[in-house]
Amino acid sequence: MEEEINMEDGHREVVIPGETILSGSDFLPGDGTKREGNDIVAYRYGLADKNGKLIKIIPLSGVFIPRRGNVIIGRVADITFNGWLTDINSAISAFLPLSEVPRYIDKNNLSDFLDIGDFFNAKISNVKSKGVDLTLEGKGLGKLDGGIIIKINPNKVPRVIGKEGSMIKLIKDEANCKITVGQNGIVWIRGNNVEGELFAKKAINFVTERTFVTGLTEKVSKFLSEEKNGGKK
Repeated sequence: MEEEINMEDGHREVVIPGETILSGSDFLPGDGTKREGNDIVAYRYGLADKNGKLIKIIPLSGVFIPRRGNVIIGRVADITFNGWLTDINSAISAFLPLSEVPRYIDKNNLSDFLDIGDFFNAKISNVKSKGVDLTLEGKGLGKLDGGIIIKINPNKVPRVIGKEGSMIKLIKDEANCKITVGQNGIVWIRGNNVEGELFAKKAINFVTERTFVTGLTEKVSKFLSEEKNGGKK
């Protein structure tokens, strides 16, 4: 049997397919892992993550696979008589029906609420073979005005958000920006000025380039401090 990885909750190690992550009947295989005898083995390349008894792999690359309940950021691609066709950074098309907007909208002027090219955050209410249904029913969902939009690898979203939102809160506070991270890898940043927005973008890119690094929060904190002291914010 291969030597297992020494893991603690919250600690992540890069693993390759076929590598033994942990041994023991108490552990449960999650996404990207399988049980072989008494071992939990990786069958995809990525970060091994242990959360209690559940072991899973966080892919380091890949595409966004829509799931019901995901909160995403979309861009209006076209407008129909009863809703908005939306690009959600996926091979699957998405649609926001007029009926899923919890406010009065003039059905003859849908573009007054969301026009082609506008960005908004929404929740995936249903995933079907031919497309994804969106809803704005929920706190904080709707049009995203101003700011800048960046794209990151969807599989790196959990790392950018951090445990219980710790990483993104750190970046928000230091950059003094509002930041919304869609689970589809689209990120909206809005600050009081362009410098603050670009500062936040730089910090997010710093995280995405180092998702495999341990102690990343401390490294990001140091990076932000050095950037503030060494140059313009």
